[in-house]
Amino acid sequence: MPGDDKRIDLKQDLIWRLEAAAFQALFGFLRLIGVEAASAFGGGLLRVLGPLTGTHRTVRRNLQIAFPDMEPAERERLAVDQWDQTGRTFAELAVMDRLTPEGGRVDVVGLERLHAVRDSGRPVVLISGHLANFEVMAAVIMAAGVPCQVTYRAANNPYVDALIRKSRERYGIRLFAPKGDGTRELMAGMKRGDSIALLVDQKYNQGPEVEFFGQPVNASPGAARLALKFGTVMLPLSVVRLPGVRFRVTAHEPIPVVDRGDKAGAVLDGIQAANRFVEDRVREVPVDWFWVHKRWPDSVYQALAGQTEAAAAS
Repeated sequence: MPGDDKRIDLKQDLIWRLEAAAFQALFGFLRLIGVEAASAFGGGLLRVLGPLTGTHRTVRRNLQIAFPDMEPAERERLAVDQWDQTGRTFAELAVMDRLTPEGGRVDVVGLERLHAVRDSGRPVVLISGHLANFEVMAAVIMAAGVPCQVTYRAANNPYVDALIRKSRERYGIRLFAPKGDGTRELMAGMKRGDSIALLVDQKYNQGPEVEFFGQPVNASPGAARLALKFGTVMLPLSVVRLPGVRFRVTAHEPIPVVDRGDKAGAVLDGIQAANRFVEDRVREVPVDWFWVHKRWPDSVYQALAGQTEAAAAS
């Protein structure tokens, strides 16, 4: 009945508004207590609550896939420690305008590479993964003066999404929530001379298969395809969390995507190189990665479960 649909819509809208009000109150509180206290609050909260959730099982499985030879006790310690990092990253979103190079909390290595992009007037594809507080990398891109579209997944709650966008606008981020894979919109931006920033370590159910920590994953081909189409490079960025709610962002050597008569092969090589870059950074500082998402396909998790059961039975 039409009336029923309207009541459902009104109920959903009310729920969204209440969630947004709670979200705004939390962010207001975090801004009030300051950077260090906000970060510590978020880290401490998830360090306690995270291991009690069902997601902790995903964290453990991911760590076992990535580091099968690591001592179980060390993996368990890492599983708990990464919750602290995740909680800090969420809480720091409320104070991101204070986590910038200008604010003295971000050191930048390889800044000359970003300045070269800025001065060239030509776009590049900036790539990275969910490392430490990955929002900090966007702040560095803006501070370097690189015209850039930063892609993100819009929140399901439109009122919360508006608040998140507003918090990011405080430090100059132009956000772009793509529809579908967003290729058409991203191409339009690059034609205008805008670079684009993509996180390449999200789960992707289709697309070319590459290796990540020695296991097969489907990866989005977007970054490599766009670099190839526009005759440009993928420029990798990484961020590491330092003591005292400080960060180090590094602009690494560009990754070329070159067509030598096989475009599909060039894209595949580019995607593999991008995923290998993220893997190398995770191996360097494992606690900084976002372990809570299911990066590998179901078949990898099923194989892991079978190995665990076999080991328990032996």
